[in-house]
Amino acid sequence: MSCFKNRRQAGFLKTGSGVYKLLLAPMLWALGAGVLAGPGTGSARAEDPEVIKFSTLAPEGSSWMKEMRRLSRDVEQATEGAVTFRFYPGGVSGDEKDVIRKMRIGQLHGAGFTGVGLGEILSEVRVLDLPFLFETDRQVRHVYQKMHTYFVERFEKNGYVLLGWVPVGWVHFFSKQHIRTVQDLKQSKPWLWQGDPLVREAYHALNINPIPLSITDVLLSLQTGMIDTVYASPQGALALQWFTKTQTMSQVRMAYATGGVLLTQRKFSRLSSEHQKALKKLGAQHLDRLVKTIQEENNRSIEVMLRNGVELSQLPPQEDLEAFHQAGAIARKNLVGKLYSQNLLDTVLGYLKEVK
Repeated sequence: MSCFKNRRQAGFLKTGSGVYKLLLAPMLWALGAGVLAGPGTGSARAEDPEVIKFSTLAPEGSSWMKEMRRLSRDVEQATEGAVTFRFYPGGVSGDEKDVIRKMRIGQLHGAGFTGVGLGEILSEVRVLDLPFLFETDRQVRHVYQKMHTYFVERFEKNGYVLLGWVPVGWVHFFSKQHIRTVQDLKQSKPWLWQGDPLVREAYHALNINPIPLSITDVLLSLQTGMIDTVYASPQGALALQWFTKTQTMSQVRMAYATGGVLLTQRKFSRLSSEHQKALKKLGAQHLDRLVKTIQEENNRSIEVMLRNGVELSQLPPQEDLEAFHQAGAIARKNLVGKLYSQNLLDTVLGYLKEVK
């Protein structure tokens, strides 16, 4: 895990240091939201455009929506109006499970997801979200590059097209007290995103009993004192206002949270081969740009929080860093056979060693 003595060393001030799951600002861009419109009846006339109904929790005017609307304009131009997007921003119909259900029945054709949503469709993708797995941005880039084709093929087998990755980024602890050591975490009242097996296993390995809650219940629970410690990306902590109830941010990074954009294979197959290629090419370009924007906004979010009274915790002692890493190793071992195979885990760890 990357340790740093100041914010520049932490990668806080450089582009690319952090886009998990928090977490919801990231989620704001990543959680999908469904729509009420039903699937079309019969085959479309040749002159009718293929409308991709796309949902996200990101509000209108956000960086996520601005980039998606640019993508829509470029796709419409490249296909001479044959393919268009219809957006449903702002989280109009529930959480990621709701979105997936609507995609499966054809009410929705595409959405942005965090690792949680991606894992509902393909559980093994959660290997990229494992706590205390990555230490540097270089490791992240290398593993994602090596594993990209594998996951594209796996999502296709499940009926989805992976248009691109849009990770939420580095996840930190935000707490009412400084979190430097495992003991600090044990003495806190930590939140667990309800239903997330990865962090649950990591806490179990640390002998910590977290408090499971829906993400929508976190702010109120911080206000009432039910919990006092959360994990989030900087952008998520800022957007959700969690930082106002948690005065410290850890230099320990729990994970690098993934995310991505999926389209249903059913909808994608209705496009001509030429239009499929255009959508994939333009999607990759715009989502790469969005990743850079999210990374920059994570860095700016840290600066905003520090200016508003959030304190950066000191570096953990080496023995505690090792304890966090050991908990991560135990967690990923315990999840073999539940979320992913031993072979897949070994493959990811092998790629990781190539850049360590």
